[in-house]
Amino acid sequence: MTEGLNIKSPWPSYQWPAGKQSATLLSVDVDAQVPFMWAHRDGLPDRLATLEIRNFGPRTGLYRLIDLFARYNVKASFYVPGLTAETNPEILPALVEAGHEVGLHGYFHEIVADASDAEFTGALEASIELFFKQTGKNPVGFRSPAWEITPHMLREIKRMGLAYDSSLSGFDHPYEIDGVTEIPVQWATDDAIFFKFEGGGRDKWPFQSGQAILQDWISEWRTLHRFGGLFTLTVHDWISGRAQRIALLEELLDNIAGQSDAWVATAKEIAAHHASSANAGRFAVGAKIPDAIGNRRFGQTHG
Repeated sequence: MTEGLNIKSPWPSYQWPAGKQSATLLSVDVDAQVPFMWAHRDGLPDRLATLEIRNFGPRTGLYRLIDLFARYNVKASFYVPGLTAETNPEILPALVEAGHEVGLHGYFHEIVADASDAEFTGALEASIELFFKQTGKNPVGFRSPAWEITPHMLREIKRMGLAYDSSLSGFDHPYEIDGVTEIPVQWATDDAIFFKFEGGGRDKWPFQSGQAILQDWISEWRTLHRFGGLFTLTVHDWISGRAQRIALLEELLDNIAGQSDAWVATAKEIAAHHASSANAGRFAVGAKIPDAIGNRRFGQTHG
């Protein structure tokens, strides 16, 4: 059964470019070893295993992904921490030369809970400066490490003239939050929660079957296409650059490429469409943090 749901919605349907029913964003977080370095920012342990697992990304995995996208004639958005670009100065120029978008992803992959507002602002400024130095252009997009963001961060993204953020999940199509265009993400289509495995007893979940995840991703894409949404795939250089994951992505792209009314675009292109279309302002929300529940609880005795 494929009929639309017979419900009343307070939100109008999203309008994609003429002839397109849905959109697909292929995104890559080029984290390499930077998150490990942030986690041990006061002193790295004298161990190589995790560093080498992650170094596979800028050595091999990233270039397999670039080749994959070239074979399917699609462009992707690559989110690169400043330290990744600083220590691998060939990455940003190579991505730009291949026609892909490069976006900001923190400088040290700073986790929001561990960084002050001032640290975020400084990291954003330093990242923009580095990207301009290496590519000759200012980046237009930001993705927060671990997809957490604060109202202050949104204000700074807007103040610095960035076109969009891609860290939140309030809709399954583009929207605006506090005046910032949001290109939504989804945990179910992030490779890290299924395939991130570094060993040493630090992993929070077991390694997953590649074929099972592939079928889930194909189902996610098909249903989002049916409902006119945005399918955002997020992969990592050091995870999905591995050989078996490249083969899985080939099967996924075979499905997407066979659908003529599915628009495959970069986040920059999707954000530009949103801003210039009838969608602008129709899906605008605020970023207010609700008041704490405090004493408004049941069955409690307050003396």
